[in-house]
Amino acid sequence: MTTLYVDADACPVKSEVERVATRLNVPVVLVCNGGIRPSRNPLISLQIVAEGPDVADKWIAERCGPGDVVVTADIPLADRCLKAGALVVQHDGQILSLANIGGRLATRDLMQDIRAADPFHQGGGRAFSNADRSRFLQALDRLVRQARKQRQEGSDKG
Repeated sequence: MTTLYVDADACPVKSEVERVATRLNVPVVLVCNGGIRPSRNPLISLQIVAEGPDVADKWIAERCGPGDVVVTADIPLADRCLKAGALVVQHDGQILSLANIGGRLATRDLMQDIRAADPFHQGGGRAFSNADRSRFLQALDRLVRQARKQRQEGSDKG
């Protein structure tokens, strides 16, 4: 069965994930270090992991695979999930793939180097908008349907 894994700490689209999951009857695992209230929705489970760098990322990457969808803004986590066969979408609706993740990793690394060289460099993205939310809903719906098809094709071969 297709599962939606959500890197839930600081995720601005948890309610949208729940809407799509409920409509398409897909289980969701919200993974976090704590501080998130459990949902009353039976499709939504909460996985609280230990404190520490990348603990939630590791948990997700070890469990996702073909036929699953991961919601994250974390580029290294997205890379690991894609390599495991999962589909990945960012909070703003951008779909990540094996074809575009390399460029994203390179940009991330470059920006880290710039910030390290100039601690006064004020980076930062634009504000999260209603258009981002709308794009996310459309992308998530499309990816869940694609993941289900992928999962079904995998089970037909087995």
